[in-house]
Amino acid sequence: MNSRRQFSIAASAAKAAISVASAYRLERDPRLPSEKTVPRGRRRPDPLAEIFDTEVVPLLRASPGLRPVAVYAEMRRRHPDLPEGIRRTLERRIRSWRALHGPERDVIFRQEHEPGRIGLSDFTVMDDLAVTVAGEALSHRLYHFRLPFSGYEHAHVILGGESFVALAEGMQNALWALGGAPSEHRTDSLSAAFRNLDAPMREDLTRRYEALCAHYGMTPSRNNPGEAHENGSIESAHGHFKSRLADALLLRGNRDFPTIVDYRRFIDENAARHNAHHAKRIDVERATLIKLPARRSGDGEDHVVTVTSAGGFTLKRVFYTVPSRLIGHRLRARLFDDRLDIFLGGTLLMTLPRGRPKSHDKHGHVVDYRHVIHALRRKPAALARLVYRDQLFPREAYRRMFEFLCAKLAERQACKITVALLVLAHEHACEAELAQALDDDLRTKRLPDLDILRARFSPRSASLPDVHVRTVPLADYQLLLDAPATGMATAAECGA
Repeated sequence: MNSRRQFSIAASAAKAAISVASAYRLERDPRLPSEKTVPRGRRRPDPLAEIFDTEVVPLLRASPGLRPVAVYAEMRRRHPDLPEGIRRTLERRIRSWRALHGPERDVIFRQEHEPGRIGLSDFTVMDDLAVTVAGEALSHRLYHFRLPFSGYEHAHVILGGESFVALAEGMQNALWALGGAPSEHRTDSLSAAFRNLDAPMREDLTRRYEALCAHYGMTPSRNNPGEAHENGSIESAHGHFKSRLADALLLRGNRDFPTIVDYRRFIDENAARHNAHHAKRIDVERATLIKLPARRSGDGEDHVVTVTSAGGFTLKRVFYTVPSRLIGHRLRARLFDDRLDIFLGGTLLMTLPRGRPKSHDKHGHVVDYRHVIHALRRKPAALARLVYRDQLFPREAYRRMFEFLCAKLAERQACKITVALLVLAHEHACEAELAQALDDDLRTKRLPDLDILRARFSPRSASLPDVHVRTVPLADYQLLLDAPATGMATAAECGA
């Protein structure tokens, strides 16, 4: 076009190295090819032309949260002649309309995390991993602690629900494993712990949480209820941690663990493997953390209980048995997520596994048959209607044998034999061996013979050797006294 100012079309085309025909075409229309493109029109009639502005838009204005699939179902109900294939078209049209005319949406503001400033705690349900312990499905949660700057993570298996006890134990384990504490600790308001609590109990739980944070020099904070994105630095980490665990379970080959201790070790190993990848950043953040106090704060929740004439006490709708000599005493029970420490004064008596209620209207039971077997021996018929009878049996073989005896004998006789078996297991410390013998009897449908079992498991009397002691005459000792100091009396002189 610059050459065209001075030369003819043919000369300008030659200088630009294009054909004369192209030069005439550009002379007539100097627009670029992209500017000449004509927008493609519809190739078929718009099925939403008559209903979108008149019916769909009013619905969207009246109910901004209405899902497109609900609008589609409503339009199909109003207009049965609409084709089924308009769903995607309707969804795209609604999305475009909301982009132009819809309400303002919430904005997530990305935060810059400083080292040592904040630590986050949250709980997540782990049932979707289908983990089993000794063949039984393990319904559990995971307490998850994370430092957003370095990515440090700590996880602790929680057998119960979200509670202050679980939070205190898990958080302190994380801090002591890390070697320091951040200046601020944030949770999700402990929604499960606060639910269904009256105002005084909520205030007490708040004071305990604040005291726990103050013990480590941390400032407690909570995100607003229902606003999970405010805790997003750990909410998103839940999914990543679960995915790593799922991969580790697949590589392991099975999802069953012998004991809960083995499963907890598996969780700790995976968390440690993740932290190893962030070791440099964790070291940087560890240098900015608050120094830990001289000792941990109390993890448990203390309760004062009274042992009743039933041989136990009830705590949080669970009945626990203790030795009958404690009947009438007031004990202090320190409640943890998975256990109870029982104190008489300042003396630790025992540790019991923590139980859970069966349902909202049924109590749970944690029973050790050794605590009540001496009393049940005097009243064996009480076994038939005992409230915690199924929990009394230490192994499945004993329960199955009781049912077999009830089917074969009178109820009173079945109770008497079952109690005698429990007494034998307790007194001779043969619980596992006796259970195996009972399994053999059940396979052959044979009643147990108590005399044979007692003879089999009773301790054998030790055979004592016959010891003959020959006394030595006193005169022989006189010979030793009279012997010269330079030598000893010979054996012949002493009568040996």
